[in-house]
Amino acid sequence: MVDGVETDTAVTPGYSERKEDYARRMRRIEGQVRGIARMVEEEKYCIDVLTQVSAVTKALQAVALGLLDEHMAHCVVDAARAGGPEAEEKLAEVSAAVGRLVRS
Repeated sequence: MVDGVETDTAVTPGYSERKEDYARRMRRIEGQVRGIARMVEEEKYCIDVLTQVSAVTKALQAVALGLLDEHMAHCVVDAARAGGPEAEEKLAEVSAAVGRLVRS
């Protein structure tokens, strides 16, 4: 359950066709974060560290928006076509996800 909305983890995710792309992007971001940690350890100039933090933040936002787009195109559209409680659940779920992204 996420934000009061049941999540169905047994269903194939909408991003499954691009799983490797997302995994590759996340590994790249992980490397960037390790680089930022190294910069802090080496006491690099704060603006340089902040620049890298901003780059990682934007990269994570791009991943999040891509996943959200895939979810809407796959899970939400399928549920909307089926109608009923599942459609309402998926719409509530995506609304909550958008809310979390906006607040972050």
